[in-house]
Amino acid sequence: RHLEDNPLFNSGKGAVYTAEGRHELDASIMDGRDRSCGAVTGVTTVKNPISLARLVMEQTPHVFLSGAGAEVFADETEVERVSNDYFSTPYRREQWEKSRKSVHGTVGVVALDLEGHLAAGTSTGGTTGKRFGRIGDSPVIGAGTWADDSTCAVSCTGHGEKFIRNTVAREVASLMEHRDLSLEEAASEVIHEELEPGDGGLIAVSRTGEIAMA
Repeated sequence: RHLEDNPLFNSGKGAVYTAEGRHELDASIMDGRDRSCGAVTGVTTVKNPISLARLVMEQTPHVFLSGAGAEVFADETEVERVSNDYFSTPYRREQWEKSRKSVHGTVGVVALDLEGHLAAGTSTGGTTGKRFGRIGDSPVIGAGTWADDSTCAVSCTGHGEKFIRNTVAREVASLMEHRDLSLEEAASEVIHEELEPGDGGLIAVSRTGEIAMA
């Protein structure tokens, strides 16, 4: 929430503009203890999308709510609501008006607690000028977010379509699980060998406390 409220990032306040000049926000969260997870996409009035994603995880039998359905669910909760122009900043408007293709600035968190449990969360405003209804990797479990107490917690940022095609977050955990790679080795292989230069990056923490920022 603190990162979503910071206009320096493309998430929450300071999110980029869509092609239509609005803001559509995405977020996902995952608990490594039991792989419970929640995600929302295309929300337009929720001040902190990560909080709504957590409520999806904790208060519904579902994993992923989109657009109008996510907004209706928000109506049933006590999450803070704002008008869509709350997310605007002069800097993002200038970027939109210059029609830049893509802006990175997704925010992600990974955590390991004192009991050895892992968690990850990712929140974004998407890419500048994205088409109506476009969904990137940030709200997609396994692509932009992953957490499992047996391996690691991962949060990604970059060209969402590439991260979805390569299920990047889950792939890091899979390499650790099936090839016994360290977190740093797994993260480096996915980012530097499976993706192209400039596609993006990730942050991750392992069950033993190892940190990677590939």
